[in-house]
Amino acid sequence: MADVWDELRMTEFPVARRWAYLDHAAVAPLPRRSGAVLRAWTLEQEENGVVNWPAWAAKIEAIRDCIASLLSAHRDEIALVNSTTQGIGLIAEGFPWRDGDSVVIPAEEYPSNIYPWMNLASRGVSVRLVPSRAGRIWPEDLIEAMDQTTRVLAISHVEFASGFRNDLDRLVEICRVRGVALCVDAIQGFGPLAIDVRRTPIDFLAADGHKWLLGPEGAGLLYVRRDWIDRLRAIGVGWHSVVGSYNAPEIEFRLKPNAQRWEGGSFNMAGLQALGASLSLLQEIGAEAVSKRILDRAAAVRELSTRADWRVTGSKRPEDCSGIVAIEHDDVPAQQAAHALRQQGIVVCARRGKLRISPHIYNDDDDLERLHDALVTCRRHV
Repeated sequence: MADVWDELRMTEFPVARRWAYLDHAAVAPLPRRSGAVLRAWTLEQEENGVVNWPAWAAKIEAIRDCIASLLSAHRDEIALVNSTTQGIGLIAEGFPWRDGDSVVIPAEEYPSNIYPWMNLASRGVSVRLVPSRAGRIWPEDLIEAMDQTTRVLAISHVEFASGFRNDLDRLVEICRVRGVALCVDAIQGFGPLAIDVRRTPIDFLAADGHKWLLGPEGAGLLYVRRDWIDRLRAIGVGWHSVVGSYNAPEIEFRLKPNAQRWEGGSFNMAGLQALGASLSLLQEIGAEAVSKRILDRAAAVRELSTRADWRVTGSKRPEDCSGIVAIEHDDVPAQQAAHALRQQGIVVCARRGKLRISPHIYNDDDDLERLHDALVTCRRHV
């Protein structure tokens, strides 16, 4: 299999010529095929304007089908959005709240999965933040924070700073028993980890494509389980939200009977088509092989970091681990380390006081050895 990864690295990832790029939990570099799609779309727009718009629309629907397939969802449950933030906001603002309701959220969530819920305070909705303990989020603590007012548990599949992987199957069980809806920020899990919404019936899921899915920024997805579509208030309604043509002679307000009602206006055509190209690459490899490779690379990062005398933080249980590795050293500030590594051609980042490393399928052993040597050098020259 090593030859396959090497060939993939050479043919699809020009970024590897210069950088040991290990920051896919931030913004991923585009595969060559995705960049080619963006360039071709620009040329098409320059030369033909709107002439071939029907062909673009057909590609958008093919991307919807692809996303639905990856999630084991129905295409009617998929809306194409601009960001995870937008997707979460559509759920938060559209949920059928009652005065006095509450939302439970882990305290270490990315702000995009906290602020949309806090913004509901004027509607009588309170937010309960649950701190992590010993490097992980404990289901027992989430349960303790819930009561008869709790309507939603909003949580990431993988926490952005620590890399802790939440057990979605367990969370579904907790929520079903208590009549609580489960809203998942999947941007750090979708790609490294398979998500099957039929096997794990979460209620809502939002993700952008610019991290582990290797797409451009501004092209993402929202999943709304079918039995919620008519129970949520449609937000951001526009011409694309309704049944019938925008060019009809009479106004008839009938929302589409599927998740497309949240696609109010025009699509990010270029970005979504490039995301489609990135998804095609991952599909060709296969979701299981992609997941296995990313988790293997992350495990190697944990091992080499320990060899370099850095401390790997968070839970060490295999079922808690993800494609994100957070490390620290008492004598080296994380931001300083990230800057020093960048000077050596190694791309990582600092998040909440830790050095965060997030490899992908094309990162080879040479990339990892460069990282090891740079971590040693960084520690010695502090």
